[in-house]
Amino acid sequence: MSQSSLSCHYDSYLPSDSSLETDALNRHWNGRVSTSAEGPSRRKSNLHNAMAAEMDTSWDRPAHIEGRYKKYSTTSSVYSKKALSQQSEHVERSWWYACCQKCHQEDSGIPSWEPPNWQKICPYPLCPSYRQFAQTLSVFIIGILVWLIVWIVMGNTVAPGGQLFMLVVLTIAAHFGGWLMVKITTLPALIGMLIVGIVMKNIGFVNFDTDYLHVCSYIRKIALTIILTRAGMDLDPHAMKKFFFTVIKLALVPWIFECILCSVMANLLLDLPWDWAFLLGSIVAAVSPAVIVPCLFRLRSKGYGVSKGIPTLVLAVSGIDDAASVAVFGIVSGVMFSNSSLTMNIIQGPLSVIGGIFFGVLCGYLAKYVPERNDSFLVPLRVLLLLTGGLVSVLGSEEIGWGGAGPLAVIAFAFVACKNWSELGWEIEDNPVATAFEIFWMFFEPMLFSITGAQVVISELPIRLVLIASGILATCVILRAIVTSLSAVRSNLNTKEKIFVGLSWMAKATVQAALGPVALDEVRKIVGLNPSELAVLEGYAEVIITVCIMSIVITAPIGAIIITLTGPRLLSKTTKPPVLEGWRRSHRPSIRDISIIDEEEVAERDAEGNEQQSPPTTPVPPAAFSTPTPITVQPNHRT
Repeated sequence: MSQSSLSCHYDSYLPSDSSLETDALNRHWNGRVSTSAEGPSRRKSNLHNAMAAEMDTSWDRPAHIEGRYKKYSTTSSVYSKKALSQQSEHVERSWWYACCQKCHQEDSGIPSWEPPNWQKICPYPLCPSYRQFAQTLSVFIIGILVWLIVWIVMGNTVAPGGQLFMLVVLTIAAHFGGWLMVKITTLPALIGMLIVGIVMKNIGFVNFDTDYLHVCSYIRKIALTIILTRAGMDLDPHAMKKFFFTVIKLALVPWIFECILCSVMANLLLDLPWDWAFLLGSIVAAVSPAVIVPCLFRLRSKGYGVSKGIPTLVLAVSGIDDAASVAVFGIVSGVMFSNSSLTMNIIQGPLSVIGGIFFGVLCGYLAKYVPERNDSFLVPLRVLLLLTGGLVSVLGSEEIGWGGAGPLAVIAFAFVACKNWSELGWEIEDNPVATAFEIFWMFFEPMLFSITGAQVVISELPIRLVLIASGILATCVILRAIVTSLSAVRSNLNTKEKIFVGLSWMAKATVQAALGPVALDEVRKIVGLNPSELAVLEGYAEVIITVCIMSIVITAPIGAIIITLTGPRLLSKTTKPPVLEGWRRSHRPSIRDISIIDEEEVAERDAEGNEQQSPPTTPVPPAAFSTPTPITVQPNHRT
């Protein structure tokens, strides 16, 4: 825009007989002029002119000497409220504002108190609220004090460079690595935890000796118990009864196919003996609820797949799939590392399955009557009963050489106990015991995946093994998805839903991390072998570990992305998103969640809310104040 046109544009705002004010205003818009010289003014950018167009020129400015006016800053009242609001909206749409918002946590309840000048020192949203800062600082101080106490008691193993110090730091770093992975990429946290373990091993920070390798072995067994317990409690008995044959068919047919395919390819391409190949196949064939569940929750919250119960179906099949993997792994490993006769090894397999299920069902019915349903300590007693019973099943079955019985006992125990508790008034999909095991998993998840990643030394990985393993995994995953879709024939699913079900079981993580290193632990327990034979067996076990870790790194993020992208395109959407209360919590569980809900108190609160007919001051689920209207299904289409 030329100088003459700009001057003419603003002449209408000025008195015609005031040449001094006209000259001053032209100087203001066209550039800053020195007090001692006249000449061509400095040209302004288009951004300056665009901002100038939003300015309010109707105010009175105090004149200075020689007709010049005071220069106003960006934050002064020279800008109109419209310009300020647009600038605020622009800031809120910026990438750095969104990044900072992702790292913030919502404060519930009373607003955070702040010391004087806190916002000047730590402005929002670049810094957390004072409550979050003080909470983090408190946890840090408590951690330092606890570390000093343990150092005084246990000595150098807790000192920097000690074995326990390495394990604790590795776990904490893995927790933050998983947190960053979720906040930045929305991928599963276990990917970040695994990467942290790999990085810290290869930079030389982690180097466990023989004693702490034994400790890591027990950590994996405890994590496996928690995984199987949660899988058993996630099984819906009503859905299992209604769709029993469909669930069994979708769980076992693809699992058997992938297990056999992986075993054959491992024997032919990786030169593994048949027993080691089937051991690898039983591990790789398992799917991971830890990856599937968060993705299904996001789809369910938007109404996708709810009308036919696809999230419940996928979750139920995942639990049975994991049970089959762990049971077959226990049977095969028991036969491989057993000193019994061939006849006993053949009989041991069916007996392990029958004995494990019988023991789990017996304990599940015992949990219905012990403790008593109105006991003041009902929740902690049931939690401890389920946890200790599961640990005894896993550790005890390995001690007597029946490794396949323990995992089946854990799943049967959790399933039957949860079913019996639901008959006594607890919700199947959301009860205090399930919440407690979610909290246990929050502690053991970073430990499990970090110590699993810490077994990978990148410089020692053979390129041939990496390439062949990648090809085996890709082939198994793709063919399994096809077989799963074909196995869904004669079900109430349409073609698109069958494809989605096949794609949703691609991700692998938890079972592979828990069982992958077990074979190496068993090999190290063998005595009486010469060094050459021991080296060969360790080589087979390391191949299994490498393939399992690669299956996590490759399939977990790809599976999560595929579920997220294909869900809206392949699943039917309800006209109204369903009420999610009771299926999966949207927040991370805490100790405060382990409590029995007082139904009378909830009913009174609902009555008060209906009488007032006003929204509550604190955020609560919509189901607490309104009755959901019937949902209808509309054809799948892209908006």
